[in-house]
Amino acid sequence: MRFGMRKKVIVFTSVLMIAAAVTTACGSSGGDGGGEGGASTDPAGSGKKVKLTAIMTKHALTKPLAEMEWLQKVEEKAGVDIEWQEITADWGQKKGTMLASGDVPDLFIGPNVITDADFAQFQGLFQDLSGMLDQAPNVQKMFEEKPDTKRIATQPDGKIYGLPKYQRFWPSSASRLYINQKWLDNLGLKVPTTWDELYDVLVAFKEKDANGNGDPNDEIPMDWPGGIGGYFNAAYLLGGTGMTLTDGSPQGYFVEDGKVKNFLTDDRYKELVMFLNKLYKAGLINPEVFTHDYTKYQSVARGDGDTAKVGFTLGWVASDRFGEKLAPQYTSITPPKAAPGSEISWSYDYNSLNYGVNHIVMSAKSKNKEAAMRFINELYAPEVGMQVLFGSLGPNIKDNGDGSYAVLPPADPNMDPGTWKWTSSMADNGAFYIPDSLKLTLGKDMQEVIEQSKPIEAIHIDVDNDVLPSTFMKYSTADNNTMALNNTNVMNLANTSFAKWVTKGGVEAEWDTYVKESEKAGLKQNLEIMQKYYDEYKKNQ
Repeated sequence: MRFGMRKKVIVFTSVLMIAAAVTTACGSSGGDGGGEGGASTDPAGSGKKVKLTAIMTKHALTKPLAEMEWLQKVEEKAGVDIEWQEITADWGQKKGTMLASGDVPDLFIGPNVITDADFAQFQGLFQDLSGMLDQAPNVQKMFEEKPDTKRIATQPDGKIYGLPKYQRFWPSSASRLYINQKWLDNLGLKVPTTWDELYDVLVAFKEKDANGNGDPNDEIPMDWPGGIGGYFNAAYLLGGTGMTLTDGSPQGYFVEDGKVKNFLTDDRYKELVMFLNKLYKAGLINPEVFTHDYTKYQSVARGDGDTAKVGFTLGWVASDRFGEKLAPQYTSITPPKAAPGSEISWSYDYNSLNYGVNHIVMSAKSKNKEAAMRFINELYAPEVGMQVLFGSLGPNIKDNGDGSYAVLPPADPNMDPGTWKWTSSMADNGAFYIPDSLKLTLGKDMQEVIEQSKPIEAIHIDVDNDVLPSTFMKYSTADNNTMALNNTNVMNLANTSFAKWVTKGGVEAEWDTYVKESEKAGLKQNLEIMQKYYDEYKKNQ
């Protein structure tokens, strides 16, 4: 793929599943970075902007980069003119061919658009930025104020190929449990606090026309987006056993009392599977739970007008999960206890929600590295960061004139704030830094997230000993490759078994064999590798 030098935007499009909306100034001398004014030409004094090429992996909803006012100002201030290629799908397929050819742009932007594995496989293709940071004081400031960002960026050999993001405002968990309070009130029921109580409530939801529309058969008592592990998943109920998941534990890994474990072979997981099978046999779980996609999962929960369809489920925020009209019917709750005497916890996702790995990477072949660093520096200016996340000053963010700002409601009244954010800017996919000192009033959706997180955040979690710091753990290339292969084998077995056990049963009879097969597939080896790195991480803290 050749990169021409004309200013243009190339957009790759295809069908893309909309993921969960998890789905927010100083210049090189400390100026405003993204406001009015600033250098409009090459700061070197040539009077010409420097041409750069860049790839951005973005959400399918996101408008063209050329329409983002803040981005045009950043390019102006840096004295660059960027030819953007915008990728909305199939980047994994495109990337391999591009990197193998060596014909790459000056910059890559997006969450892990280039991975640590790519750095190892294509040595010499990416620029080590560790010796160039004096050209990016905004990045240096981020490293100083948030040392974990430097930890994320630094390879075991001390080199820095990719710069991270820090977005600060996101809550400590991506997932919240929701139950329809109106249905509970209609039936004279209380919020369930144990698995047995949850079973009884779901039975009532199914049998007693909970939504009150005269049709006792149109309620879906419980739903989640299929599979096991990850955000908004039934594994979240493991919090009712006292288990603290981390970052949704997409492959089952968690830490307990300083020991790395995996819930996929934990007896508490077996108990959960047995409980879910009990629910499924009673017709309390959406029969399409393992076949619907995320879009269908969302649309079903948004019901029909004023009539809700789903009683108990998980999501990011009520307005996103159920739509603005139905959201007031729902309340967020803590995970029900597995048994009356059980401890209780939840999924601690703060690190993965607020930090991001390798969000901008420079080509070692770039002929304009100084210009690229100027652009990077402006991109990491504090007042630019909030615009990368939420949209431009003016249409998306109000400048209060006193050093404080406020996220504005969507210009489209029919659009929820989360969708509007993804439509308006790079959002979470961008490369940026929002310091803790920035005064920004969040939009309605983020205020809702914070409010609806209060039930779980009232439950103490031992972050030092029961949270897996996976965002900050750097593995060697060999160990990364070994773990990736093992995880593929382990998850193939886990997902197949989970779907079968929930819908047809059999976990008790097959459990011991399943555990042995999981260990043989590489789980035991991965736990040994991860424990070594975890111990090293704790030692260096």
